[in-house]
Amino acid sequence: MAGQGPDHALAVENLSVAYPLKGRDKSGARRRLLAVDDVSFAIRRGTTLGIVGESGSGKTTAAMAAALDAAALRRARQRVQIIFQDPYSSLNPRLRAAEIVREPMLHAGRTNRAEQDRVIDELFEAVGLRPEQKSLFPHQFSGGQRQRIGIARALSTRPSLIICDEPVSALDVAVQAQILNLLKSLQRQFDLTYLFISHDLGVVQHMCDEVAVMYMGKFMEQAERDSFFAAPRHPYSRALLDAVPTIEAAARPRPPLVDGAIPDLSEPQTGCRFASRCPHAMPRCENEVPLLADATGAAGHHRLACHLADEIGSAASG
Repeated sequence: MAGQGPDHALAVENLSVAYPLKGRDKSGARRRLLAVDDVSFAIRRGTTLGIVGESGSGKTTAAMAAALDAAALRRARQRVQIIFQDPYSSLNPRLRAAEIVREPMLHAGRTNRAEQDRVIDELFEAVGLRPEQKSLFPHQFSGGQRQRIGIARALSTRPSLIICDEPVSALDVAVQAQILNLLKSLQRQFDLTYLFISHDLGVVQHMCDEVAVMYMGKFMEQAERDSFFAAPRHPYSRALLDAVPTIEAAARPRPPLVDGAIPDLSEPQTGCRFASRCPHAMPRCENEVPLLADATGAAGHHRLACHLADEIGSAASG
């Protein structure tokens, strides 16, 4: 269930997303892929929640399902917008830049052309594009400029919540910092709330106020940014941070994130999703799903889904 509250731009409780598959599973039930399994989170107004994890973890599915479920899509079109990952494929190549930014306003029922033009002019300036570029087509822009058009398009209906789906992963490193700083500036200027999807912990640390680590449809860890990066508790979170490139490790071959088999989410799950790859796993981890609960001894809001939470907490604080 998704909704809003007085202090939250988005509040989600017990969200699950399953896709039907052919055949039946080991229990005889019809097969389905449980991409998101009982996830809950809330985003305070004016802040950024980052959902981080490897490709296929379910983070984009969770974000889209939470904010843009089928029943609420039409009602939410003005309140929620999306900045897509690929600025090359997310813009209509047949439309000029100004018309790309205009489109959401038309779908939202804003038919006053003069008001639309005023908003377009304001947003081109806000995202760092020149007025004369309004008449150009997408192929006439660089990747960073195209993403600026995508950002202006997302802002055109004055949304309160923007889903940023890997918004810089397709850009050159030098351009990534420019776009991230632009997003932070626009957040302050327009009082925006971001749901930020990324596999890059460096980007998440720069952008987000809170972090949720997702693995195979489940949240493994949720924490305020400073608490998370100071003392990550879950073995999967630690593996993600260990995999972040460093200058010292740049010349060495990079091993896999962690060894072990990835669970088949089309079959019923009986334990921790990460148990087959966790170096600390014990029999209980394979047979009992750990609940997301407050982490012992953690600073601020910090939750953990791990049967070894107390041991990990003691090690982190020692």
